[in-house]
Amino acid sequence: MQRISLSPTLEMSRLVYGMWRLAEDTDTSAAHVERKIQTCLDQGITTFDQADIYGGYEAERVLGAALKANPALRDKMEIVTKCDIIAPVGRYADAPGKYYDTSRAHILRSVEASLSEMNIETIDLLLIHRPDPLMDHKETGAALDEVVKSGKVRNVGVSNFRPWDWELLQSAMTTKLATNQIEISLSEISPFTNGDLAFHQRLGTHLMAWSPLGGGSLMTGSGKVAEVLDDLARQSGVDRAAVAVAFLLAHPAGIIPVLGTNNIERIARISDALKVKLDRPSWFRLYEAALGKEVP
Repeated sequence: MQRISLSPTLEMSRLVYGMWRLAEDTDTSAAHVERKIQTCLDQGITTFDQADIYGGYEAERVLGAALKANPALRDKMEIVTKCDIIAPVGRYADAPGKYYDTSRAHILRSVEASLSEMNIETIDLLLIHRPDPLMDHKETGAALDEVVKSGKVRNVGVSNFRPWDWELLQSAMTTKLATNQIEISLSEISPFTNGDLAFHQRLGTHLMAWSPLGGGSLMTGSGKVAEVLDDLARQSGVDRAAVAVAFLLAHPAGIIPVLGTNNIERIARISDALKVKLDRPSWFRLYEAALGKEVP
């Protein structure tokens, strides 16, 4: 499994296992979660993506139970989590509605809560989950610098930020932002032309791609994209998912796909994407199918 360096203190596996559905499984026992983790580790997938809000603020706790049962797993993993979304469920059931909070107080509380829920001492990568229209970039930036300096967080980054959001926050920080996790897939190709990919490629920061299978739609859908995926999948002896992920892996910016499923058999096939080598004509077949027209 190829490794990607995001900073001097963080390397991630080329593919990341996303845990947003972890608390939704019919079996959330520590033993079953450990089996998922081990299935990833067996493929060289060592990076695991969380967020405080996943599973109604339950997914981190589910992971934490597995790490408590088998503490040795922690040293084999890089753990990513996120904060700033408050929704009226779980620990925030009394909240009047959904909103974002990038204040220092909330970031510090979120870090402590995530460490406690996951039974870990350090978060490898903390992301601000959504751009906050009320963000005081100086306060937020200082808080992120603070949690890194404390040793409770090794690296910080953002999620769903546009280039101008990134630049605003970075301007108030001494710590370098490590990544931006955005939606990129054959179902969401706008980052290839709206400046997002170009911005980060110029900076040399690797983007993480959430929902690289279009929320599952690329696996079950029909139409031109599905036809091309099926054709290329047959040629490589893999399924649609592997080809759809290979489409992202082929980009020179070094996109890091985040893939989530509760099905052990599907987890075991995540690394099949590495078996697919798309040449330029094949990549453009997929791109044109996603565009719905020939490139100009």
